[in-house]
Amino acid sequence: MLFFKRYYVTVLAILGFVDASYLTYKHFFDRNIICYTGPFSDCGAVLNSSYSQFLGIPVALFGVLHYLAVIYFYINANSFNTVIYKRFLFIQTFAGLILSVFFTYLQFFVIKAICPYCLLSAVISFILYFAVRAVFKEDYKRFIRDKIGVLYALFLKPLLFLMPADFVHSQAMLWGEFLGKSKFIQGFFRSLLFFEERSLEVEVAGIKFANPIGLAAGYDYQASFTQILPSFGFGFETIGTITAQPCIGNTKPRLGRLPKSRSLLVNKGFRNHGVEQTIKKLKNLRFKFPLGVSVGQTNNDKTKDVEEAIKDIFLTFSILEKSMTEHSFYELNISCPNLKKSIDFYNPKNLEALLIALNKIRIKKPLFVKMPIDLSNSEISAILAVLSRHRFLSGVIFGNLKKDRSDTSFDKDEILKAGKGNFSGYPTYRRSNELIKMTYQNYNKRFIIIGCGGVFTATDAYEKIKNGASLVQMITGMIFEGPQVVSTINEDLCMLLRKDGFTSIKEAVGANVEGFKK
Repeated sequence: MLFFKRYYVTVLAILGFVDASYLTYKHFFDRNIICYTGPFSDCGAVLNSSYSQFLGIPVALFGVLHYLAVIYFYINANSFNTVIYKRFLFIQTFAGLILSVFFTYLQFFVIKAICPYCLLSAVISFILYFAVRAVFKEDYKRFIRDKIGVLYALFLKPLLFLMPADFVHSQAMLWGEFLGKSKFIQGFFRSLLFFEERSLEVEVAGIKFANPIGLAAGYDYQASFTQILPSFGFGFETIGTITAQPCIGNTKPRLGRLPKSRSLLVNKGFRNHGVEQTIKKLKNLRFKFPLGVSVGQTNNDKTKDVEEAIKDIFLTFSILEKSMTEHSFYELNISCPNLKKSIDFYNPKNLEALLIALNKIRIKKPLFVKMPIDLSNSEISAILAVLSRHRFLSGVIFGNLKKDRSDTSFDKDEILKAGKGNFSGYPTYRRSNELIKMTYQNYNKRFIIIGCGGVFTATDAYEKIKNGASLVQMITGMIFEGPQVVSTINEDLCMLLRKDGFTSIKEAVGANVEGFKK
């Protein structure tokens, strides 16, 4: 079929070239043109009109040059398989389509006469436009994604960044949920953005993921994006963090931006509608990718000590386990630094008590623990030692927000002006990678690792994978780079895998760790 399409494009372009060459020859050497006689057909009226020339040059000659350009770009695109020729080809055929529509309009509504040769050229240009995009389908989708990225960077992001971050976030959830209700809109975004390849498929804890890139917990605390995100290329999503009771979160502002530091200031404080309301929203939905639910303690003044926090978390998991929702896994968030009452689950004794309580529920779905990144290696090791003893835990996530404002990755002026809260994005990247690697070295046979923090490009995601992460989560990268970045990361991940001689994500996991064997 692909050969047929390629042959088809070549024949069409040559036919268009012959058609335009005939009209050019007649313009310069023989005005007596053979023309089909029928209703409205008058080649002379069209070819002798003022619209048949531009700057004294016959339009037909531009047609000759157009088809020659198409042939040249097409041959080189197939011969060298380089991006530049394909993109010139996309632009050239688009220009041909637009001009053909324009000249067809002139014939029907201005000149009010038809030249069959001109209509033939218009039809050829129309078919060429779609045929070229069918032959280079994935290349064209990448071209579209790159254009969206440029438009986002130049126009949409500057506009959005003029508005309060809290307002933009609330509007994103509102529109995300609205758009997700339409199958047509889902299909439209999927046709533009979605990228898939078998080398990206991952099976983790018995769950199959189409690709390793997911939306981290914290952004979709209202479960608003569960229907639309698969169309943008995400392989999974975690909603929440969800708590036993509804929680309004911390006082505004709950979000801020540090553009130079490539970071977000986060002070949400587990803002959510509570587990019961969340279940009502989820129970009648079907999900096209694995959906996770992040669970934490209710962020209010009533949770005064460890015992009450454990009861609160226990209640949330119990309700979720009894629900009929089709979520695939859980996250236990013990590391949020933005709570009113800081219950210390980093303390091995307190953590042990929490896990003993949760074990009584007999949780059936995989459970991952969201880890801090600001603790020392020895403190992290102590937490991992406790977690490793509880077999119902599937893995860990590195990690949560950064508290240390003295980190050199911050822009000094931005960090001085930053308000209350903690930080995501690039400042978390280095420490997240260190902890992923350390955990993989010591627990790769025990824990599945999910990498989170500072992912803006495929190289960022790949580094986490090679350090030991089987899956990767992001939020800040999407906000700074645009919604197309997810599929761009997935496509570029495939190239990075091939470059290193890997055929799948699984083969690359832990490649940076000493003693790694492919």
